[in-house]
Amino acid sequence: MSVQTSSSRPLSESRVRSAPGPGEDPYPTRLREPLDLPWLNRREPVVKGEASQGPLSTDQLARFERQGFLFEPDFLSGEELQALRGELDALLERDDFRGQPFAITEPRGNEIRSLFAVHFLSRLFSRLANDDRLVGRASQILGGEPYVHQARINYKPGFEGQGFNWHSDFETWHAEDGMPGMHAVSASIVLTDNHTFNGPLMLVPGSHRVFIPCLGETPDDHHRQSLKQQEFGVPGRDALRRLIDRHGIEAPTGAAGGLLLFDCNTLHGSNANMSPDPRSNAFFVYNRRDNRCGEPFAADRQRPRFLAHAPDESWSPHA
Repeated sequence: MSVQTSSSRPLSESRVRSAPGPGEDPYPTRLREPLDLPWLNRREPVVKGEASQGPLSTDQLARFERQGFLFEPDFLSGEELQALRGELDALLERDDFRGQPFAITEPRGNEIRSLFAVHFLSRLFSRLANDDRLVGRASQILGGEPYVHQARINYKPGFEGQGFNWHSDFETWHAEDGMPGMHAVSASIVLTDNHTFNGPLMLVPGSHRVFIPCLGETPDDHHRQSLKQQEFGVPGRDALRRLIDRHGIEAPTGAAGGLLLFDCNTLHGSNANMSPDPRSNAFFVYNRRDNRCGEPFAADRQRPRFLAHAPDESWSPHA
């Protein structure tokens, strides 16, 4: 699904603020006062690898470079897909997960919205997170060895599943996890059919080429609220309007089993699920090892480990 707009002027023709000086954070955000211009230029390349280095073709890499995302229908199918769907149902029915910090419920209900660190909760999802088909794509895009920075399953129940504000994941990972640069890619595997009415993910193509600083200092333990409904780290409407006017909105939809790869800085969000059909997906974030997180750039301390893993670390829900 695509929303067409009247202008296709490239971002490079838009006015941007000069780069921060030496020693300054190149991506300042969670500010008290707005900057004089709506966004900053991205510094890192989008695709760092070559077609010869992985499963994605030259054309697929070019599309990812241009749009900031790539949708591959029928990535999984048959018994493999059915096993993952069964595992999803089993995890969502675990009563011992309810009330745990890593299990996020709907803002106005008790249904589980997200289960984080799912690759530590399930052997099946652990194998998927480390599958060469996903790791190979991530390594090819990132141009280096990746590790799982974050993993979760998302579930948007029929009629009840709420939407999520426009945001860049990198803005949050930079501000609250201490991710230095844009060397991360998300892989979302659709586990139930995605259609227009059950709240599919919407993306702004081309938005990955600029960084929008956001207003408002990060509250303590911000993740407790933001994982239900994000208010800080949300781009201003003027910047959003300009980007959407130029590039439109796209919502990849299709049958279960599709794979959506998107850049860490691509703006995305979703509407509420207005249909009786649930929408679910498995979500893995791959960060390049030399881009591991340090001290947060706009928060007092890092978020809990179930939200932001370090390379080669283990995690237990009972820790």
